Amino acid sequence: MSMDFQAYSGSTSSAQTDGVEVEEEKSEIYSTNMTEAMGAVLTYRHELGMNYNFIRPDIIVGSCLQTPADVDKLRRIGVKTIFCLQQNSDLEYFSVDIGAIQEYAKQCGDIEHRRAEIRDFDAFDLRMRLPIVVSKLCNCIRRNGGVTYIHCTAGLGRAPAVALAYMFWVQGYKLSEAHDLLQSKRSCFPKLESIKSATADMITGLATNLVTLNWDGDDCSSVEVSGLDIGWGQRIPLKFDEGQGRWTLERELVEGRYEYKYIVDDEWTCNNYEMVTSPNSDGHVNNYVQIYSGQTDAETQELRQRLMSDDVDLTKEERLMIRDFLDTCDDV
Repeated sequence: MSMDFQAYSGSTSSAQTDGVEVEEEKSEIYSTNMTEAMGAVLTYRHELGMNYNFIRPDIIVGSCLQTPADVDKLRRIGVKTIFCLQQNSDLEYFSVDIGAIQEYAKQCGDIEHRRAEIRDFDAFDLRMRLPIVVSKLCNCIRRNGGVTYIHCTAGLGRAPAVALAYMFWVQGYKLSEAHDLLQSKRSCFPKLESIKSATADMITGLATNLVTLNWDGDDCSSVEVSGLDIGWGQRIPLKFDEGQGRWTLERELVEGRYEYKYIVDDEWTCNNYEMVTSPNSDGHVNNYVQIYSGQTDAETQELRQRLMSDDVDLTKEERLMIRDFLDTCDDV
Protein backbone atom coordinates (compact mmCIF):
# COMPACT_ATOMS: atom_id res chain seq x y z
CA MET A 1 0.00 0.00 0.00
CA SER A 2 1.36 3.41 -0.92
CA MET A 3 0.07 6.86 -0.08
CA ASP A 4 0.77 10.26 -1.64
CA PHE A 5 2.18 13.04 0.51
CA GLN A 6 -0.09 16.05 0.90
CA ALA A 7 1.28 19.55 0.26
CA TYR A 8 0.42 22.47 2.54
CA SER A 9 1.13 26.17 1.95
CA GLY A 10 2.45 28.56 4.54
CA SER A 11 5.63 28.90 6.56
CA THR A 12 6.96 26.12 8.73
CA SER A 13 9.18 26.54 11.77
CA SER A 14 12.45 24.66 12.05
CA ALA A 15 11.05 22.74 15.05
CA GLN A 16 8.05 21.61 13.00
CA THR A 17 10.33 20.65 10.13
CA ASP A 18 12.55 18.64 12.46
CA GLY A 19 9.48 16.91 13.90
CA VAL A 20 8.22 15.93 10.47
CA GLU A 21 11.64 14.62 9.50
CA VAL A 22 11.75 12.46 12.63
CA GLU A 23 8.27 11.08 11.86
CA GLU A 24 9.30 10.36 8.27
CA GLU A 25 12.42 8.53 9.44
CA LYS A 26 10.41 6.45 11.92
CA SER A 27 7.88 5.62 9.21
CA GLU A 28 10.67 4.54 6.86
CA ILE A 29 12.19 2.23 9.48
CA TYR A 30 8.77 0.83 10.40
CA SER A 31 7.90 0.19 6.74
CA THR A 32 11.20 -1.60 6.16
CA ASN A 33 10.69 -3.82 9.21
CA MET A 34 7.11 -4.52 8.14
CA THR A 35 8.17 -5.49 4.62
CA GLU A 36 10.83 -7.88 5.89
CA ALA A 37 8.58 -9.48 8.50
CA MET A 38 5.39 -9.75 6.44
CA GLY A 39 6.96 -10.93 3.19
CA ALA A 40 5.35 -8.20 1.07
CA VAL A 41 6.23 -4.62 0.19
CA LEU A 42 4.17 -2.52 2.61
CA THR A 43 4.40 1.19 3.35
CA TYR A 44 3.06 3.20 6.28
CA ARG A 45 3.42 6.98 6.63
CA HIS A 46 2.51 7.96 10.17
CA GLU A 47 3.15 11.64 9.42
CA LEU A 48 0.18 11.69 7.02
CA GLY A 49 -2.32 10.96 9.78
CA MET A 50 -4.98 8.29 10.24
CA ASN A 51 -6.11 6.40 7.12
CA TYR A 52 -8.86 3.81 6.80
CA ASN A 53 -11.33 2.00 4.54
CA PHE A 54 -14.87 0.71 5.02
CA ILE A 55 -14.74 -3.06 4.43
CA ARG A 56 -18.45 -3.46 5.13
CA PRO A 57 -20.98 -0.85 6.24
CA ASP A 58 -20.35 -1.96 9.84
CA ILE A 59 -16.58 -2.61 9.73
CA ILE A 60 -13.71 -0.20 9.10
CA VAL A 61 -10.05 -1.25 9.02
CA GLY A 62 -7.43 1.43 9.43
CA SER A 63 -4.30 2.82 10.98
CA CYS A 64 -3.87 4.04 14.53
CA LEU A 65 -5.48 7.08 16.10
CA GLN A 66 -2.84 9.72 16.81
CA THR A 67 -4.70 12.41 18.79
CA PRO A 68 -8.06 12.82 20.57
CA ALA A 69 -9.25 14.75 17.50
CA ASP A 70 -9.24 11.44 15.60
CA VAL A 71 -12.00 10.21 17.91
CA ASP A 72 -14.28 12.96 16.58
CA LYS A 73 -13.41 12.04 13.00
CA LEU A 74 -14.64 8.50 13.68
CA ARG A 75 -17.74 9.63 15.57
CA ARG A 76 -18.79 11.66 12.52
CA ILE A 77 -18.87 8.51 10.36
CA GLY A 78 -20.90 6.49 12.84
CA VAL A 79 -18.18 4.61 14.73
CA LYS A 80 -19.37 3.26 18.08
CA THR A 81 -16.36 1.07 18.96
CA ILE A 82 -12.65 1.84 18.50
CA PHE A 83 -10.92 -1.55 18.70
CA CYS A 84 -7.18 -1.07 19.23
CA LEU A 85 -4.76 -3.99 18.72
CA GLN A 86 -1.55 -2.11 19.51
CA GLN A 87 0.83 -2.88 22.33
CA ASN A 88 2.38 -0.16 24.49
CA SER A 89 5.67 -0.48 22.58
CA ASP A 90 3.86 0.32 19.31
CA LEU A 91 2.35 3.45 20.84
CA GLU A 92 5.65 4.57 22.33
CA TYR A 93 7.47 4.19 19.01
CA PHE A 94 5.29 6.84 17.37
CA SER A 95 4.74 8.83 20.61
CA VAL A 96 0.98 8.23 20.69
CA ASP A 97 -0.69 9.34 23.95
CA ILE A 98 -3.23 6.52 24.27
CA GLY A 99 -4.38 7.77 27.67
CA ALA A 100 -5.53 11.08 26.22
CA ILE A 101 -7.39 9.32 23.43
CA GLN A 102 -9.11 6.92 25.84
CA GLU A 103 -10.07 9.72 28.23
CA TYR A 104 -11.57 11.81 25.45
CA ALA A 105 -13.56 8.86 24.09
CA LYS A 106 -14.89 8.24 27.60
CA GLN A 107 -15.94 11.88 27.94
CA CYS A 108 -17.81 11.72 24.63
CA GLY A 109 -20.11 9.03 26.04
CA ASP A 110 -21.25 7.70 22.67
CA ILE A 111 -18.14 5.75 21.64
CA GLU A 112 -16.11 3.02 23.38
CA HIS A 113 -12.34 2.64 23.12
CA ARG A 114 -11.24 -0.97 23.71
CA ARG A 115 -7.80 -2.57 23.57
CA ALA A 116 -6.99 -6.20 22.69
CA GLU A 117 -3.25 -6.44 22.19
CA ILE A 118 -1.49 -8.55 19.53
CA ARG A 119 2.26 -8.47 18.98
CA ASP A 120 3.29 -6.74 15.76
CA PHE A 121 4.89 -8.76 12.93
CA ASP A 122 4.24 -12.01 14.82
CA ALA A 123 2.17 -14.64 13.00
CA PHE A 124 2.27 -17.05 15.94
CA ASP A 125 1.04 -14.50 18.51
CA LEU A 126 -1.70 -13.55 16.05
CA ARG A 127 -2.73 -17.20 15.78
CA MET A 128 -2.81 -17.76 19.52
CA ARG A 129 -4.51 -14.45 20.37
CA LEU A 130 -7.16 -14.38 17.62
CA PRO A 131 -9.91 -16.30 19.47
CA ILE A 132 -9.83 -14.12 22.60
CA VAL A 133 -9.46 -10.95 20.51
CA VAL A 134 -12.43 -11.83 18.28
CA SER A 135 -14.39 -12.76 21.40
CA LYS A 136 -13.75 -9.27 22.80
CA LEU A 137 -14.70 -7.77 19.44
CA CYS A 138 -18.02 -9.66 19.43
CA ASN A 139 -18.81 -8.42 22.93
CA CYS A 140 -18.15 -4.81 21.89
CA ILE A 141 -20.27 -5.10 18.75
CA ARG A 142 -23.16 -6.64 20.70
CA ARG A 143 -22.90 -3.92 23.32
CA ASN A 144 -22.44 -0.87 21.09
CA GLY A 145 -23.79 -1.71 17.63
CA GLY A 146 -23.11 0.79 14.87
CA VAL A 147 -19.78 0.88 13.02
CA THR A 148 -16.64 -0.71 14.46
CA TYR A 149 -13.18 0.72 13.75
CA ILE A 150 -10.51 -2.01 13.96
CA HIS A 151 -6.95 -0.74 13.92
CA CYS A 152 -3.36 -1.68 14.61
CA THR A 153 -0.44 0.64 13.78
CA ALA A 154 -0.55 0.72 9.98
CA GLY A 155 -3.81 -1.16 9.48
CA LEU A 156 -2.07 -3.58 7.12
CA GLY A 157 -1.53 -6.77 9.14
CA ARG A 158 -3.16 -7.32 12.53
CA ALA A 159 -6.32 -5.25 11.98
CA PRO A 160 -7.30 -6.78 8.63
CA ALA A 161 -6.57 -10.25 10.06
CA VAL A 162 -8.95 -9.66 12.99
CA ALA A 163 -11.61 -8.29 10.63
CA LEU A 164 -11.21 -11.36 8.39
CA ALA A 165 -11.47 -13.77 11.32
CA TYR A 166 -14.65 -12.03 12.51
CA MET A 167 -16.20 -12.17 9.04
CA PHE A 168 -15.19 -15.83 8.65
CA TRP A 169 -16.11 -17.11 12.11
CA VAL A 170 -19.10 -14.93 12.99
CA GLN A 171 -20.60 -13.37 9.87
CA GLY A 172 -20.70 -16.55 7.76
CA TYR A 173 -18.24 -15.72 4.97
CA LYS A 174 -15.94 -18.24 3.37
CA LEU A 175 -12.41 -17.13 4.18
CA SER A 176 -11.56 -16.57 0.52
CA GLU A 177 -14.71 -14.49 -0.02
CA ALA A 178 -13.95 -12.34 3.00
CA HIS A 179 -10.35 -11.94 1.85
CA ASP A 180 -11.43 -10.91 -1.67
CA LEU A 181 -13.83 -8.33 -0.21
CA LEU A 182 -11.14 -6.98 2.10
CA GLN A 183 -8.58 -6.65 -0.70
CA SER A 184 -11.11 -4.89 -2.93
CA LYS A 185 -11.44 -2.20 -0.25
CA ARG A 186 -7.94 -1.98 1.25
CA SER A 187 -4.56 -3.13 0.01
CA CYS A 188 -3.11 -5.07 2.95
CA PHE A 189 -1.43 -8.32 3.97
CA PRO A 190 -3.25 -10.28 6.69
CA LYS A 191 -1.66 -13.60 7.64
CA LEU A 192 -4.18 -16.12 6.30
CA GLU A 193 -2.17 -19.05 7.68
CA SER A 194 -2.61 -17.66 11.20
CA ILE A 195 -6.38 -17.39 10.75
CA LYS A 196 -6.64 -20.93 9.37
CA SER A 197 -4.40 -22.30 12.12
CA ALA A 198 -6.49 -20.57 14.81
CA THR A 199 -9.61 -22.04 13.20
CA ALA A 200 -8.15 -25.53 13.26
CA ASP A 201 -6.93 -25.06 16.84
CA MET A 202 -10.45 -24.24 18.07
CA ILE A 203 -12.02 -27.22 16.29
CA THR A 204 -9.36 -29.92 16.69
CA GLY A 205 -7.43 -28.71 19.73
CA LEU A 206 -3.72 -27.95 20.04
CA ALA A 207 -1.12 -30.63 19.45
CA THR A 208 2.65 -30.21 19.74
CA ASN A 209 5.86 -31.75 18.49
CA LEU A 210 9.54 -31.25 19.21
CA VAL A 211 11.72 -29.48 16.65
CA THR A 212 15.52 -29.27 16.65
CA LEU A 213 17.37 -26.45 14.88
CA ASN A 214 21.09 -26.67 14.21
CA TRP A 215 23.85 -24.30 13.12
CA ASP A 216 27.17 -26.00 12.30
CA GLY A 217 30.45 -24.27 13.00
CA ASP A 218 32.75 -23.26 15.85
CA ASP A 219 33.99 -20.06 14.20
CA CYS A 220 31.46 -17.78 15.89
CA SER A 221 30.85 -16.64 19.46
CA SER A 222 27.02 -16.60 19.52
CA VAL A 223 24.10 -18.02 17.53
CA GLU A 224 20.50 -16.99 18.14
CA VAL A 225 17.22 -17.50 16.36
CA SER A 226 14.31 -15.09 15.87
CA GLY A 227 10.81 -15.71 14.58
CA LEU A 228 9.36 -19.17 15.31
CA ASP A 229 6.78 -18.73 18.12
CA ILE A 230 8.47 -15.73 19.76
CA GLY A 231 8.14 -13.11 17.00
CA TRP A 232 10.78 -11.08 15.21
CA GLY A 233 11.41 -8.73 18.12
CA GLN A 234 12.88 -11.44 20.37
CA ARG A 235 15.74 -13.92 20.20
CA ILE A 236 16.49 -17.37 21.63
CA PRO A 237 20.15 -18.41 22.08
CA LEU A 238 21.33 -21.77 20.76
CA LYS A 239 23.60 -23.95 22.93
CA PHE A 240 27.03 -24.94 21.62
CA ASP A 241 28.04 -28.63 21.66
CA GLU A 242 31.84 -28.71 21.61
CA GLY A 243 31.96 -32.41 20.75
CA GLN A 244 29.88 -31.96 17.58
CA GLY A 245 30.97 -28.41 16.79
CA ARG A 246 27.29 -27.49 16.47
CA TRP A 247 24.87 -24.95 17.93
CA THR A 248 21.50 -26.49 18.83
CA LEU A 249 18.01 -25.43 19.90
CA GLU A 250 15.23 -27.83 20.88
CA ARG A 251 11.75 -26.33 21.13
CA GLU A 252 8.23 -27.73 21.56
CA LEU A 253 5.92 -26.15 18.98
CA VAL A 254 2.23 -26.54 18.22
CA GLU A 255 1.24 -27.74 14.76
CA GLY A 256 1.78 -25.20 12.02
CA ARG A 257 4.28 -23.46 9.78
CA TYR A 258 6.93 -21.22 11.33
CA GLU A 259 9.38 -18.82 9.73
CA TYR A 260 12.63 -17.93 11.45
CA LYS A 261 16.10 -16.59 10.91
CA TYR A 262 19.48 -17.14 12.55
CA ILE A 263 21.51 -14.32 14.09
CA VAL A 264 25.18 -15.32 14.01
CA ASP A 265 27.47 -12.90 15.85
CA ASP A 266 24.64 -10.34 15.56
CA GLU A 267 24.31 -10.81 11.77
CA TRP A 268 20.98 -12.04 10.39
CA THR A 269 21.24 -14.96 8.00
CA CYS A 270 19.56 -18.14 6.76
CA ASN A 271 20.75 -21.72 7.13
CA ASN A 272 21.06 -23.07 3.59
CA TYR A 273 20.79 -26.63 4.91
CA GLU A 274 17.25 -26.00 6.20
CA MET A 275 14.10 -25.13 4.25
CA VAL A 276 13.96 -21.59 2.87
CA THR A 277 10.96 -19.53 1.79
CA SER A 278 10.58 -18.16 -1.71
CA PRO A 279 11.98 -14.61 -2.03
CA ASN A 280 9.46 -11.81 -1.67
CA SER A 281 9.43 -8.86 -4.06
CA ASP A 282 12.37 -7.33 -2.17
CA GLY A 283 14.34 -10.57 -2.31
CA HIS A 284 14.02 -11.32 1.43
CA VAL A 285 13.95 -14.98 2.46
CA ASN A 286 13.59 -16.80 5.78
CA ASN A 287 14.07 -20.34 6.97
CA TYR A 288 10.85 -22.17 7.79
CA VAL A 289 9.70 -25.39 9.41
CA GLN A 290 6.39 -27.24 9.19
CA ILE A 291 5.36 -28.93 12.44
CA TYR A 292 3.09 -31.97 12.39
CA SER A 293 1.79 -33.75 15.45
CA GLY A 294 2.69 -37.41 15.70
CA GLN A 295 -0.03 -37.98 18.31
CA THR A 296 -3.11 -37.02 16.26
CA ASP A 297 -5.45 -39.65 14.83
CA ALA A 298 -6.00 -39.90 11.08
CA GLU A 299 -9.50 -38.38 11.22
CA THR A 300 -8.27 -35.30 13.09
CA GLN A 301 -5.32 -34.94 10.73
CA GLU A 302 -7.67 -35.02 7.75
CA LEU A 303 -9.97 -32.45 9.36
CA ARG A 304 -7.06 -30.16 10.15
CA GLN A 305 -5.76 -30.50 6.61
CA ARG A 306 -9.14 -29.42 5.24
CA LEU A 307 -9.30 -26.45 7.60
CA MET A 308 -5.85 -25.35 6.40
CA SER A 309 -6.75 -25.59 2.70
CA ASP A 310 -6.76 -22.60 0.33
CA ASP A 311 -10.55 -22.45 -0.16
CA VAL A 312 -11.61 -23.39 3.36
CA ASP A 313 -15.22 -23.07 4.45
CA LEU A 314 -16.93 -24.15 7.67
CA THR A 315 -19.85 -26.49 8.13
CA LYS A 316 -22.86 -25.38 10.16
CA GLU A 317 -21.69 -27.58 13.04
CA GLU A 318 -18.17 -26.12 12.92
CA ARG A 319 -19.53 -22.58 12.99
CA LEU A 320 -21.60 -23.41 16.06
CA MET A 321 -18.54 -24.97 17.68
CA ILE A 322 -16.52 -21.81 17.05
CA ARG A 323 -19.34 -19.57 18.33
CA ASP A 324 -19.45 -21.65 21.52
CA PHE A 325 -15.69 -21.45 21.83
CA LEU A 326 -15.72 -17.66 21.45
CA ASP A 327 -18.52 -17.35 24.00
CA THR A 328 -16.47 -19.23 26.59
CA CYS A 329 -13.27 -17.20 26.09
CA ASP A 330 -12.35 -15.25 29.21
CA ASP A 331 -12.82 -11.54 28.58
CA VAL A 332 -9.48 -10.41 30.00
